[in-house]
Amino acid sequence: MKFSSLQENLKQGLFVVSHIAGKNPNLPILNNIMIEAKQGNIKLISTNLEIGISCLIRGKVEKEGSYTIDSKIFSDYINILPTNKKVDVELSENNISVVCENYKTKIKGQSSEEYPLIPTIDREGAYKVSANDFKKAISQVVFAASPSETRIELAGVLFIFDNNELILAATDSYRLAEKRIKTKTESAEQADVKKIIIPTKTIQEVNRILSGAREEVGVENDEIEIYVLENQVLFVYGTAEIVSRLIEGQYPDYKQIIPNFNKTNLLVDVNQLMRAVKASALFSKSGINDINLDFPKDKQELVISSTSGQAGENITNLEAVINGDDNGMVVNYRYLLDGLNNINEERVKIEVVDGNTPCVLRPEKDDSYLYIVMPIKQ
Repeated sequence: MKFSSLQENLKQGLFVVSHIAGKNPNLPILNNIMIEAKQGNIKLISTNLEIGISCLIRGKVEKEGSYTIDSKIFSDYINILPTNKKVDVELSENNISVVCENYKTKIKGQSSEEYPLIPTIDREGAYKVSANDFKKAISQVVFAASPSETRIELAGVLFIFDNNELILAATDSYRLAEKRIKTKTESAEQADVKKIIIPTKTIQEVNRILSGAREEVGVENDEIEIYVLENQVLFVYGTAEIVSRLIEGQYPDYKQIIPNFNKTNLLVDVNQLMRAVKASALFSKSGINDINLDFPKDKQELVISSTSGQAGENITNLEAVINGDDNGMVVNYRYLLDGLNNINEERVKIEVVDGNTPCVLRPEKDDSYLYIVMPIKQ
């Protein structure tokens, strides 16, 4: 194997693939990435057995072949090399020789024959989504997925493909986030509703690549293609590909917990509310993170308060437009802040039934996003 490429091309390709290669004492070769030079293409590949990532990079292949090399050492070394200079890579006697101007090194590797194969996915019937819309949608929901795998289906994000709409939803049973975005479909079969659960780690990896590798992966129309199989999903973005297993199981019918009416609704400034919540958070009970939200209709104010036997108390009154009954509830301030951080408008709509029912947050004008917080019952 022998090829040459620019330092910048190698650096960006390694940015895409090297993140999931890590310390694996049971299968040390998973700490490596595979370099494959075939048919004029240079491909970098990594896998952790649950996710597989590959990326084509520009360069010139002089001799075909493949080999695996320690991901961290190779990435760190390439990042140190002079920017945008030519890098010559050659396999000789079980070492990868890397030469760039006055830098010369040899890195030990392993045969690619032992490297796990990444499954080939049938590329029919792509769902196409704006990469920018998809990236925003991921950010608005993935944080609400459960960090625990006790209920494995909650440790992922639900994707519902429904005609020309993609619905993303995530919940850890204390809060829930849902976002709707437009998709393009190419076949009649895709008109059927399709539901899959994608592991949170996969979604985070896709988001990382979308956030940092637009020009580097040869994106022309800024779309991401999604291919769905029975137990796997493939994301294609330019020359980068991410294939992942799906989570098996039945996602809970989350629609049941979204209240279909409210007794009180209000409009309030997002930034002012976040500041008030952070102030009250300082006086919330440790481990409970409780703050009180009161909605006195006559005053047209939102009252945020908290009391701690040890620290003291805090009350903040915010101007708000309130309709409906006097109302109030106790919520976990962390969950509330998570939702407010993802309201990308100046004002948030808050809909409340009572202190025992989930409250709903929505952007004032955008009906494609909603966030639900379960109350702390007194």
